[in-house]
Parts: sequence; structure tokens; C-alpha cells
Amino acid sequence: MTKRKMKWFGMTMTGLLALSLSACGGGGTAATNNASGDAGGAKTEPAAASDPAAKDITITFQNIYPDASDPKNQMMKKIVEQYQSENPNVTIELDSLNTDQQKLKLKTQAASKEVPDITVVNPAAQMQPFVDADLFAPLNDMVEENGLKDTFQSGILDYYTFDNNLYALPDGNNIGVVYYNKKLMAEGGVEVPKTFEEMIEAIKTLKSKGIQPMVIGEKDSWTGSFLFMNILLRTNGGPGFLQDVLDGKKTFEDPAYVEAISAFQQLVDAGAFQDGATSFDYNAGENLFKTGTAAMYYMGSWATGGIETAEVSKDGNVGVFQFPTVGGKGNPDEFMLAPGSAFAISKDSENLDETKKFLNYFMLNFPKEAFEAKGAVGIAQNVEGDFKAAGYSDMAMNVLDLFKKVKGGDLAFDNTINPATTQVHLSGTQSLFVEKKDPAAVAKELQAAFEENK
Repeated sequence: MTKRKMKWFGMTMTGLLALSLSACGGGGTAATNNASGDAGGAKTEPAAASDPAAKDITITFQNIYPDASDPKNQMMKKIVEQYQSENPNVTIELDSLNTDQQKLKLKTQAASKEVPDITVVNPAAQMQPFVDADLFAPLNDMVEENGLKDTFQSGILDYYTFDNNLYALPDGNNIGVVYYNKKLMAEGGVEVPKTFEEMIEAIKTLKSKGIQPMVIGEKDSWTGSFLFMNILLRTNGGPGFLQDVLDGKKTFEDPAYVEAISAFQQLVDAGAFQDGATSFDYNAGENLFKTGTAAMYYMGSWATGGIETAEVSKDGNVGVFQFPTVGGKGNPDEFMLAPGSAFAISKDSENLDETKKFLNYFMLNFPKEAFEAKGAVGIAQNVEGDFKAAGYSDMAMNVLDLFKKVKGGDLAFDNTINPATTQVHLSGTQSLFVEKKDPAAVAKELQAAFEENK
């Protein structure tokens, strides 16, 4: 992907949100629903039962829904069971992994040209190497079947399109938010922080009273990066830092980046995160918040479904707020933007036609089943239904309200910069959890990696 294309991607997300959010109404926003009518997903005709004499087919479905308590895990299994019931000669074999495990496994599979029938990829720069290696089947024709393309929010498929070929279908379109435990915040005597400096003081106060301030699953190193990038969005005074680096207008040694490293280190030094944060994977870190052991949790809005169905959300105990200004800089209405992970099909699938048929069926049913499982906040497709009437929590409704506030933002580091440089960034950010480092030295190391891997 060229630098020009990356710049266009960044502009597209802002435009996408502006366009999709302008149609807000009812119980949610157009980023997550078309608030009209009764609950229901895209209209789809049931698949015809297979010929009893048809050959047996097994489709390997690699996914990142390993947590049985997550609504997306539940709706995935429901759709798979429905498809197998309607197509008795087809077996869908689930390979459910956490995000980092899946990324590592896919790299190994790609190197040996043994990509599973369906796998998970991330948008833009992360997809580029797999597309260049000609591993995925174009889905242009498939998405026209049964109107699947029209179920996606305007512009979202651009993040998965290269040279006019669509190679993956996304499950989400999200923003970064801070979830908080109202009871623990009250017990600690702290209020929702409106500035980063207030956040640091709140963390120190909570820590002094024996309350875990924040949690994170930093074994999966993207989690720390996602938080760090929201700090950078503020210290830079707005979006576009990474694009400026790509365009040669800035370097990673720019004061905004160094300041972001310093601010991130302040979180660590204040005792924000649980002991051994780098040994907790994404699910384990999130579960600490879901079980009520921490006051705050920064994550993409995709976490809403799992949190609102957890015990911690009982009696409206969980709230949500925008990441605050840092050093007086930035606009809280600018968010980390997260076009979601997406499903791609192996070009060399032995059952390519049946695999496309299944993925088409899966995505047509995805909005309806996600809605019913309380997991439709932040999905990439339009959802028909009244979220409030369907029993979505006040917290979920607050997240939907935040979508209405979006005035642009940035994509994650690994969706913007080449994988080799990204790995140096991820490792450098992860190292801040375990040792104090000179921010300028960390920035210099990253800039050297960027220069080497242009």
C-alpha cells in the first residue's frame, strides 16, 4: 500500500464517521444501528438443505472470539450451528484464539502457504503483506450476493480493499473509550477525570486506598499501544501524527511523541496497572474489570457487549467517558478509530465456493444475532432495532451517544505503519510497563527502525 493510499484511508475514516453518524436516531447511532423497526438483521433467505448425496466438507473458521462469555462467541456458535443444520454435509471447524495468538499463527500459516479457509486480518497496513503475497480470494462478487455489501456502513469496506479488490469483511467499527466502575470510584472518593493530570491524581488516590486503578492485558502488546496512541492523539493536538511521519513532515523524535511516552510512563509510575500486566492477555486483563476488581479500563467500544453482560454492570454500575486532554492539549471529541478485524478467505481453499457461501451466510446473519446477544455496539454493519427497547444497558446507550460526538481521530499504529516498525513500537511500549526508560531514547530507537524499514 502506498503512502498516498494510507493517507486516503485516514481521511476516509473521518468521512465515514461523519457520514454514518449524521443519520443518528432512535436508541443509537448509525455507526451501530439504523434505529427503525423491530430487531432484525439483513434479510436473508435460508440456505437450501444440501443434497444428502453431497460430499462431506469441512471448513476451518479461524476467529478471535475465544471467550465463551463474550456475546460474539455466543452468536458465532449460533450462526455456525444454524448453517450446519441447514447444510448437514458441512462441518465448520472453529479455531478460536486470542488476538496475538491468531496473528502469530497466521504469520506461520502464511509462510507455509497453509492459510485456513477463513482467517482474521486487520485493516490497511496490517493486511498489506498478506495481500501482496496473494493469499486471499477477492470477495467482490460474493458481497453482491443477497445484498451483503449494502449491510455495511458507508466507506468501511475501503479499509480492506486493495487495487479495487475487496479481500475481507469487518466485524467492527469502533472508538476508544474509558469504562469505569462507579462503586469503586465512589469508594475511592474520586470523580471522572476531565484531564490527564486529574486521571493521574485519581489513580494515586485509588491506589492509596487499596483500589486497583486500571487494568490492561499487555501480554497482547497491541493493548498498550492502543492506549498510548490515544495519549499521542492528545499531545499532538489532534490527529495525523503518523501520517505526518509517513509524509516526511515529522519524525518519531518529535516533541509530541516524546511527550506521549513520558505521559504513558506517568501512568505506570503512578501504579495505574495491575502487577504483572505483561503476563495478562487481553481476555484476562478485561476479565479483571468485568469481575469488579478495577476502577477503570481503557479499550475499544467492542468491549461493551462483554462488559454489559458481566456481573460488574449489575444495577448500572459501569459508566463510560472520553479520554481526557493531556497537558491541556487535544480534543476529547477526537477518538482512536478502530475499523475492526475482518474475515478473509484463503485463495487456495479446497472448498472455495462453499466457504464463500458460508461466510456470506455468516455476515448476513451477523447483525441480527449480534443485536440479540447484546453485542451489536460498534459492529461494522447496520443494525435494525431499538437498542433501548431491546434491553441494552444505560452504559451501552452512553457508548452509542459517544459515537455521535466523533469529530475525527487516528487509526492504531499497527494499522498505519509497516509491520517491522510496528513491532519495535509494540516492544518499546510494552517495555515501559517493566522498566523506566528515557522517552527520548525510546523515540530515537523507533525512528531508526522506521528509517531502516521504509
